[in-house]
Amino acid sequence: MQFPESWLREFCNPPLSTQQLAEALTMAGLEVEEVQSVAPPFSKIVVGEIKHAEQHPNADRLRVCQVDVGQEALLNIVCGAPNARVGIKVPCAMVGAELPPGDDGKPFTIKIGKLRGVESQGMLCSARELKLSDDHGGLLELPAETPVGQDIRQVLSLDEALFTLKLTPNLGHALSVYGIARELAAITGAPLNTPSHPPVAVGSAEILPVKIEAPDLCGRFSGRVIQGVNTKAATPQWMIDRLQRCGQRSVTALVDISNYVMFEYGRPTHIFDLDKIHGGLHVRWGKEGEQLKLLNGNTVALDQTVGVIADESEVESLAGIMGGDATAVSDDTKSVYVEAAFWWPDAVAGRSRRFNFSTDAGHRFERGVDPELTLAHIERISQLIIDICGTPETVCGPVDDHQPNMPKPQPVTLRVARASKVIGMPLTQEQCAEVLRRLGLPLTEGDGTITVTPPAYRFDLRIEEDLIEEVARLVGYQQLPTTAPLAPIVPRVRSESRRSPFAVRHLLAGLGYLETINFSFVEEAWERDLAGNADPIRLLNPIASQMSVMRSSLMGSLLQVVKHNTNRRADRVRAFEIGRAFMRDASAKTTDTTVQGIRQPLRVAAIAYGPAGRQGWEGRQAPADFYDAKGDVEALLAPRQPTFQPAEHPALHPGRSAAVLLDGHPIGFVGELHPRWRQSWELQQAPVLFELDLEAVLARPLPQAKTVHRHQPAERDLAVVVPESVTHAQLMQVVWKASSDGLLRDAVLFDVYRPKPDVGSSAGVALGEKSLAVRLTLSSAEATLTDEQIESVVQSVIGSLQRDLGARLRG
Repeated sequence: MQFPESWLREFCNPPLSTQQLAEALTMAGLEVEEVQSVAPPFSKIVVGEIKHAEQHPNADRLRVCQVDVGQEALLNIVCGAPNARVGIKVPCAMVGAELPPGDDGKPFTIKIGKLRGVESQGMLCSARELKLSDDHGGLLELPAETPVGQDIRQVLSLDEALFTLKLTPNLGHALSVYGIARELAAITGAPLNTPSHPPVAVGSAEILPVKIEAPDLCGRFSGRVIQGVNTKAATPQWMIDRLQRCGQRSVTALVDISNYVMFEYGRPTHIFDLDKIHGGLHVRWGKEGEQLKLLNGNTVALDQTVGVIADESEVESLAGIMGGDATAVSDDTKSVYVEAAFWWPDAVAGRSRRFNFSTDAGHRFERGVDPELTLAHIERISQLIIDICGTPETVCGPVDDHQPNMPKPQPVTLRVARASKVIGMPLTQEQCAEVLRRLGLPLTEGDGTITVTPPAYRFDLRIEEDLIEEVARLVGYQQLPTTAPLAPIVPRVRSESRRSPFAVRHLLAGLGYLETINFSFVEEAWERDLAGNADPIRLLNPIASQMSVMRSSLMGSLLQVVKHNTNRRADRVRAFEIGRAFMRDASAKTTDTTVQGIRQPLRVAAIAYGPAGRQGWEGRQAPADFYDAKGDVEALLAPRQPTFQPAEHPALHPGRSAAVLLDGHPIGFVGELHPRWRQSWELQQAPVLFELDLEAVLARPLPQAKTVHRHQPAERDLAVVVPESVTHAQLMQVVWKASSDGLLRDAVLFDVYRPKPDVGSSAGVALGEKSLAVRLTLSSAEATLTDEQIESVVQSVIGSLQRDLGARLRG
């Protein structure tokens, strides 16, 4: 909310400077976001009067003006404004004046110059050139009584401070200049000036019939007929200035009066064209199929959840939000109906957002507007209409007041001991009572308690904590003592058998992956297609329709990263993410970090798309494949050795994917993206992915020292023929199991041979078989191995392979 300081000081004027005033408001919870002058800095701009104005001899759109600025000689100024004419008073920038900075951020200095051959000794200014408004249609015309030669900053009070407040939703009673002044009086103890609004003279008995059909929508409805008004009357300059300094542009006199009272007292009102109302008014809920064209030009569809004001034939207004176009006042309006109502906050809240716009009226009504002062505010508006738009024929009718459902404030009790504990400083009952009295809250005191009956304008006082907040902010947040924490601070030392997630990030970065951070809510199709999750956890209020469910896998998020980058011509993408997955689990209990029925494990996932490595002197590398991702998984889990088993996953190629097992327990998947999804995501080649349980990745065994053998190891190569179904893991398991004497140090598969299908059996290997070549490394810590020891180990391995896998030596 924005307002000028002078308006606030009319209601409450404490002996504080502008900055002290801003500090006092901020420390009482009414945060002053900004304090700035009405106009930016400029100098040597005075009031000038155009004495003569002639057409420029060499330009059709320029005029040569003789301007009186209070000096002996008139200034000769060339001006192109369409309203430059004799007799008007305008801002005149003299030679040497500095105008506010332009779009380039640099101030503009006025110099003597020539325009089309005619010397110009200054510049006549528009409101836009002085940064007073966006109006650049002509010169800024000043009132005729403005003294010539006076500094324009003094004449227009351009050095006045504008306060911009950032109010929390519970401070609806401070959404007006008077409301802020009421708070300021309580903060500083300065007297509050509450103007009285005596009833205007009633000269007519005419009343517009009003029927309240929805008391749960409208608690009070007051109105008055005023006849014989002049809607073409000009808004006084003082009112225009105040509205502009509140951020509101001037429209017409009647609209300006309504807006002025809203900023003054926080009371949104509406003025109808009486002659456009058919019969009486009905305050009710809308009906399906009804429509209303609003003052902003939008036509909205209504239903039974939206409050309206209707007449006998059509809907005329959105209750508490915006009036309708059908009954808007115009230059032809002769009689008006002034309405001031109390709309229940719950009946207004959220309605304007449903129609994709917001209004000052809706902003105030959904926070609560004082229901007690509708009559006083109608009298205020009536007097302003008489003063500004009145004619000899102006006649006011009586105020028609309906009160079907006035709010009944419920008493709230404050325990002084509880307040001291919550605020964190010792307080007495006298201190608390004095604060609440300064706020104008009716109260009664008991033994250690204070019971407050909230006034009609305080909709925010409902529970004890609300009163505690009032005490805290009036005592002053700056007065709260600094208290050291009572709990001992003990550093948590991570076990050496467990690495940190940050170390996992470092490992993946070292493998060439870049970290991404993605939303945990994803498209429902991702869950169905990539995770096989037909019943994902749905969001009650998604931020977008395509982000309606919680993810149970990180693969969709990483695929989206690849798609985003390939659309921007990236040919190589390697990314990873550490984040939570969300899945249903009846065994999950509610704790401070979990929700009942939903398991939220942490996962680490990565994706590689494009060449396995960056292009170097050896040329472009082959695309990353299953074995690249498998190697990265092994490096990530090292020194623990995972095993891999063929498995199927909804997102992965059925023949190029595997389950990752650690100590026999599955911890994730690795594989190539399924061709179906590669095609649907429009990727030129299939990326490879892996997703692992982060808890398993974080665990690591402590390093154990091993003796370095002093003797030369021996190596032996074996080539065995086995059925095609035998896996590398099975082969290695049998090889290591066969060496029980501890002489085998290493076993590495270094060759795989399969016969070509169109050739048949080849080199002793039949179709359906394959040849696996294994290099055995043997050594002993005691002595160099003899041929007999080496041969014994080799024969033991061969025998185990023949017995367990049906292998035979390749000839």
